Amino acid sequence: MTISRTESRELPHPPTDARLAIVGLGYVGLPLAIAFVEAGLTVEGIDAHVPRVNELSAGRSPIDDIPDERLRTALEKGLSVVLAADASIAAADVIFVCVPTPITKSKDPDLGPVLSAAELIRGQLRPGQLVILQSTTFPGTTSGPFREALEAGGLVAGTDFDLAFAPERVNPGDPASASRGVPRLVGATTQAGSKRAAALLGRINEHVVEMSSPDAAELAKLLENVFRNVNIAFVNQLALLCERMGLDVWEVIDGAATKPFGFMRFTPGPGVGGHCIPVDPYYLAWRAREFDFIDRFVELAGDINFAMPRHVVDLIGEALNDRGRALKGARVGVIGVAFKPNVRDARNSPAADVIGGLRERGSDVRYHDPHVASFRDANGVAVPAVELDELLSSSDVIVVITAHRAIDLGRVYREADLVVDTVNSSAGQVVRPGGVLRLGAGWSRT
Repeated sequence: MTISRTESRELPHPPTDARLAIVGLGYVGLPLAIAFVEAGLTVEGIDAHVPRVNELSAGRSPIDDIPDERLRTALEKGLSVVLAADASIAAADVIFVCVPTPITKSKDPDLGPVLSAAELIRGQLRPGQLVILQSTTFPGTTSGPFREALEAGGLVAGTDFDLAFAPERVNPGDPASASRGVPRLVGATTQAGSKRAAALLGRINEHVVEMSSPDAAELAKLLENVFRNVNIAFVNQLALLCERMGLDVWEVIDGAATKPFGFMRFTPGPGVGGHCIPVDPYYLAWRAREFDFIDRFVELAGDINFAMPRHVVDLIGEALNDRGRALKGARVGVIGVAFKPNVRDARNSPAADVIGGLRERGSDVRYHDPHVASFRDANGVAVPAVELDELLSSSDVIVVITAHRAIDLGRVYREADLVVDTVNSSAGQVVRPGGVLRLGAGWSRT
């Protein structure tokens, strides 16, 4: 249910907004907390996971974009890290919620973490506070179920406390995405709440755009991510067509990208990963159905990308078949399991479905990833990483899923007899004729 925006009365105690509480200290919450501490504010970081709290309290950052030294400095200057049970939310002027928004097995939104955060806040919510949801979600979440969960404690949004949505724009592996120069969006249930939230975000961002409502800000965030998902799905389909036509999709994309206007480069791959891109199309499609609007276009794009790991498994089977081998019993070495290059984040990585699919078809699968020490496949089987030497010497076929800079890909293509390249990592490498099968391009010729 979406609640219309109304103008608030003056809140009981005009806040200074100098003390913040941030619920969720992952890839979104931790950079946000440190940015505010560096801007001179006091921040209590709250997380439900004991290992995460212990790690952060000891000055060890689990996030690539936050060096340990920067975290330790923040801990010295005003950042505290506590478990949810020990949080002092009532002492904060502003509470941010930066928790995951996953999907269920049936690809419906799972607001469990968001509503759990609202319940945590509700127990200490007091008049005059500002609550800002940052978790990517469908339009109507902030002013609907999130607001209802907060108001169940008796206080009313827009009258007793301010409520806003301000989507994150963090790109893991790119520290600049959390910098002051990246514009921020914010939409509150009242104009006064929006101005208040914008003023606070202006402490860490040079440009803050006030939206007309939380719903508009929520949909703008979904548009950003669904736009990427749809275009990735399109080039993935083009890659499959190029395989049928005997063309090289990477050459085709390079050619199209020479146009200096009206074209944006997207590339195919083994699937999409991370927290947002594989999930957000289903948040949008689910919400659209509540308005009797069936968004087949968006859902189809999500389904195409979800199907790419299965195609990769088929390509590996094709490569082995060329050598008179079957997938069953084959030793498959996977290069890279993080969801994108040069990060340790493996959330929703397509490697999980590739490895799970290979095991279901009887393959013996191991992986090498210098950033991910242990990995769980789509069937829940956890395995440790192995060294590159061992992987190359013991595999019948190598498949490149994530091409980290820290991996010696030149050596992979020199030493491996058979490689399936899903990300064009063989470009510029010396490869054996007929030794590399590329997604979207077929067998290597040189």
